[in-house]
Amino acid sequence: MQEAGRPVQLWGWGAAALLDPVGLLVLLSWASCGHPARAQESVSPILNMKLDSRTKTLSWNYRRNVTEQECKIDTPPDDSTSKTPQVNGNDTYFCEFPNSVLHRGANLTLNVTAEGAVFQEVLVFRNSGPEGSGAVNFSCFIYDLRFLNCSWSPGPAAPPDVRYHLYWWASSHDPEVECARYVVDPAGTRVGCHLDDLGDPKTTDYFFLVNGTSNRTAIRFLDFTPFRAKLMEKYRPPANITTAFNGSHHVVRWDDPETRFDVASHMLCYQLDIRRQGLQIKSTNDSLTGEKKQNLFIFMWDLTTEVTP
Repeated sequence: MQEAGRPVQLWGWGAAALLDPVGLLVLLSWASCGHPARAQESVSPILNMKLDSRTKTLSWNYRRNVTEQECKIDTPPDDSTSKTPQVNGNDTYFCEFPNSVLHRGANLTLNVTAEGAVFQEVLVFRNSGPEGSGAVNFSCFIYDLRFLNCSWSPGPAAPPDVRYHLYWWASSHDPEVECARYVVDPAGTRVGCHLDDLGDPKTTDYFFLVNGTSNRTAIRFLDFTPFRAKLMEKYRPPANITTAFNGSHHVVRWDDPETRFDVASHMLCYQLDIRRQGLQIKSTNDSLTGEKKQNLFIFMWDLTTEVTP
């Protein structure tokens, strides 16, 4: 029975003294080395896990070495993408998900193995603000080689004082640029953006994000997969259109329009609407015959075809 006032440590040493020397060594070794090792194995090696929502980059550090690692993003309704992590010069690991959209929310999962134990960390990302407050019906197109127009509509649940902001950038390594010239509707709400000069065509993709502010509530942002620049361009009409008649055939020639990005001639499609002045050709398969050779179209009128004024 422990006496009052006697230190517990003295009782412990007395109990240890009853063991043989080998037993004492085992006890001391297990007490000094076994517990810290087991405690470390139970602690996740993952540190500082965070998400850059603009570049869609998940990053983190490790407190000790790992042997296996995988990161994954799940976005509604059922899109899932897995990546093998990369590491930069300051021992920060990261995964990039440029083709994922975050405005509907996302779960980002990191699975690693360290010293035979498996660990998992999950980062839940939510878009703050009431559903329907963010911009909708977003579209953009490039025209006249250097100009960009984007448009959107206010969300159905957006408050009257909503103020939308459009940001764009050409790569994940470039800083975002806010629109400098907004288009507003009769109520004064921003519903579009005009960019006067895109500069030289040095990129194949554009990234866009629309967020918003209000004195009444948070506004949800709207993000997208990268916009393919070539698909955004609205081409000018063909240039230098000429017509000629050689007595039996009419010949129409034209030049390809100047484009911001290199496009092979065979990738451009043209539509000809051919009419006689003051008359409309009856639409039949026998009205005209023609053949397109590069930017040359040859056809002849069938003068027996019925025409209508």
